[in-house]
Amino acid sequence: MDEYLQKVSQGLIVAGVDEAGRGPLAGPVFAAAVILDPMRPIAGLADSKTLSESKRDSLYIAIKEAAISWSIAEASVEEIDGLNILQATLLAMQRAVNGLNVRPDEVLVDGNCLPKLSMSAQAIVKGDSKVQAISAASILAKVERDKLMRDYYEQYPDFSFHLHKGYGTKQHLDEIERFGFLAVHRKTFNPVKTILIQQGKRF
Repeated sequence: MDEYLQKVSQGLIVAGVDEAGRGPLAGPVFAAAVILDPMRPIAGLADSKTLSESKRDSLYIAIKEAAISWSIAEASVEEIDGLNILQATLLAMQRAVNGLNVRPDEVLVDGNCLPKLSMSAQAIVKGDSKVQAISAASILAKVERDKLMRDYYEQYPDFSFHLHKGYGTKQHLDEIERFGFLAVHRKTFNPVKTILIQQGKRF
């Protein structure tokens, strides 16, 4: 994105921010913030959804090694259910930016909503495919969340979290129907919400 490169060339410290896990039925939503080093370019940065798992994993390591600063944060299932997914996502983004050990002059956020920040910020629709710093953030958030999903699979082997990553796939819905829902499921997301209502439970 020319505007991003222009800001960096002017000596501004620019952070990119993105999230992972807004849509799944289980687990926290993750966000990452990354300040790339213009003197240490990273080849292959792109929207994490367009990359293979192995490519994401290798870039994850490269970003952590080459970036001026990076931070990964999350908002819990309880916060998602208590606030709603949008507000929880913005909270995770805010935490990610605040976790940077270098204060950015400006923050570029993927999407059309901005978290509450103490510095200048801009929302960029499809920014994960336009701005390298946002691409890098999308990769960190995605890889970190996928790691947690593999941990969930170890903890709850009846649920194939390592495969469906908590999304509402047929396999995941079949597992919920067969084994019920877990503490890590989002109670305000269907079909868990409907099941709770049918059982007369409050959430």
